[in-house]
Amino acid sequence: MIDRPPNIEVPRKWRPSVGLIVSLVMATALALPLAGLFFFRIYENQLIHQTESELIGQSAAIAAVMRRELETRAPANIRLGAEVPTPKTDPAEPYTPIMPTLDLTTDDMLGRRPDARPAAAPADAEFIALGARLAPDLVEIQQVTLAGFRLLDPKGVVIAGREEIGLSLAHVEEVAEALEGRFRSVMRSRISKHEPPPLYSWSRGTAVRVFTAMPIVLRGRVAGVVYASRTPSNIFKNFYDERGKVALAALTIVSLALLIGFVFQRTITRPMRELMRRTAAIGRGDRSALRPLAHHGAMEIAQLSQSFLDMAANLQNRSDFIATFAAHVSHELKSPLTSIQGAAELLRDDLDPSAQGMSTEDRRRFLDNIISDAGRLTAVVQRLRELARAETTPTSGSTTAADAVVDLRSGFETLGIEANGDLDRAIRISAESVRIVLSHLADNAARHGATQLTIAAAVQGEDLRIVVWDNGSGVSRANRDKVFDSFFTTRRNSGGTGMGLAIVRAMLRAHDGSITLAGDGEDAPPGAAFVLTIPLAERDRPQS
Repeated sequence: MIDRPPNIEVPRKWRPSVGLIVSLVMATALALPLAGLFFFRIYENQLIHQTESELIGQSAAIAAVMRRELETRAPANIRLGAEVPTPKTDPAEPYTPIMPTLDLTTDDMLGRRPDARPAAAPADAEFIALGARLAPDLVEIQQVTLAGFRLLDPKGVVIAGREEIGLSLAHVEEVAEALEGRFRSVMRSRISKHEPPPLYSWSRGTAVRVFTAMPIVLRGRVAGVVYASRTPSNIFKNFYDERGKVALAALTIVSLALLIGFVFQRTITRPMRELMRRTAAIGRGDRSALRPLAHHGAMEIAQLSQSFLDMAANLQNRSDFIATFAAHVSHELKSPLTSIQGAAELLRDDLDPSAQGMSTEDRRRFLDNIISDAGRLTAVVQRLRELARAETTPTSGSTTAADAVVDLRSGFETLGIEANGDLDRAIRISAESVRIVLSHLADNAARHGATQLTIAAAVQGEDLRIVVWDNGSGVSRANRDKVFDSFFTTRRNSGGTGMGLAIVRAMLRAHDGSITLAGDGEDAPPGAAFVLTIPLAERDRPQS
């Protein structure tokens, strides 16, 4: 009994189409530049750190100059500010760096800097003179660094800077802490004199100004404060200034995305949809759909299309073969069944007492016909079973032709069998299968009057080429193209079924082999010669 394979169905669940996947990929590619704007927030924080670090370095340099000026020119009894504790230092590490600590995402944003107030007492003359000497330098530094600098005396009174000279900043939070001898940096809201560009609303860093207050320590006490401030650089300002180039870049990205979508649609989506339509049409029996696609697109789609066409053509040929085979089987079975039915009806009529009796010789003749036709039906059924087994035979296992020749000699004693060549080479076919192949060829030779059968084998590349020649009546030129057709026979009256060579061909095809009828030129010997090609087993294949 033949086991029928179960219906194979793809599990039904939602799956995205190729077009949807391509669209999502394109949308993601388009969104990446926009998503990058949010990652610029991290860069903005880095800009805050950079600004604070630059202000620290610049303030340290100005503080060193102011301290040296005080050491060299100020009197020893100059009034200084709060006492600064001596910091603990590690002898192995002589440096005491001030690192930037501001964080745009976590630190509080203070309000705009309070205005300066009138000083409770004017600055000492020594500090006023010092501020006058350093003021030009501060202006020059500001022009290069874009930072604002103010020098304060130990009481917080401004002694140098563009504005607020003589006023007090001691009430400002970061200045008050610096007057106590501690460095302090803060972020304050920035009020711009100009209307900000539209893109600035995307950034928090655009409304920030960084302030640092660095104490100047002399003789263990606060001798003044370097108060510096600057607005961080902003990437959106550059974007806005280069908005024409940004728009061109965006247009280029969109154009490239559309081009990629067109290429995907042309090379993948369109051929696949056409292939699906062809599949549905072939499934409905439309043979006109068995033709190459108009556009294959990618190489893999072309290969898939060709594989599909090959499979569909093979299935169509198989369907045609089954239809033709069924017609042949019906014809082969109909003739003996009709003969058996006629003989049985005549024998039944002979049982009627009123009918003229049939002679014993006639009854025997009709019974012999029934037995002969029943035997013919048995032979046809047996060959059909062998053909079915040949079509579905397992392709595993290996053997040698020499073993099959030994069995062949014992099964066909009327034939003189001569074997030579590479018969001991292992071939990729089971012993039972090669025995069936050679047995059918030997039976075909015996039925056509052969008395001698020659089997010659030779290695040809990765195959074993076996020539089976007999000295029988041979094959006429008119029948050469039909000898491998199912049910074709010239010996039907002697019990031939026309299935032997069809079984041999099916058996060899199942093992990636082949069989052909050798040429019939003028120099060809009498009889029939068949050329078999069977793949060698792995162990006997030539090494490359």
